[in-house]
Amino acid sequence: MPSLSTMPAANEHCEDPDAALMLEAAGGSEQALRMLVEKWQTPLINFFYRSLGSVEQSEDLAQMVFIRVYQAAAKYEPKAKFSTYLFHIARRLLINEYRRQSRKPLEAVDPAELGAETPGRDKLALMEIEEAFEKALETLPENQRTAILLLKQQELSYEEIAQAMDASETSVKSWIHRARQKLKTELKDFYTNAS
Repeated sequence: MPSLSTMPAANEHCEDPDAALMLEAAGGSEQALRMLVEKWQTPLINFFYRSLGSVEQSEDLAQMVFIRVYQAAAKYEPKAKFSTYLFHIARRLLINEYRRQSRKPLEAVDPAELGAETPGRDKLALMEIEEAFEKALETLPENQRTAILLLKQQELSYEEIAQAMDASETSVKSWIHRARQKLKTELKDFYTNAS
């Protein structure tokens, strides 16, 4: 097996501890794979939840990401940060989920299942803002929503987002700019009430 120093694509990303763990997982280390799952499970669930609004679906999709990562481990080459690789897979699964949902009617939710507790005034205000934000996110096209979530929620760089989304950095910057403008418009009531 060639050493990492002879692999130019890997050299620049060997500093990425997650890429190193993925290479160990590719070599058969179950502990390395477990460490990746433990680190990235919550960020993936949060990413999916922001787009789908369902904890159950988010957990299922996060699990599917890790199944894909496991299946592709032997072929993994660290050409980008591991997080870019991971969210590229996540985005593909999210797009597939949108397609699947568009062919299936929405499920009805019993309001009694949403919780009977009466939140305090601050908690209620935060819930209203969160709900408004979720609705505003839903109005964004998929590419804008994914780009803004990868930037703000996962703290990926524009370059990493471009790699994860198979797009140019210019496109990503444009999507994020448009997403910010649309979110500001959708949430203008909250901006004016906060001042």
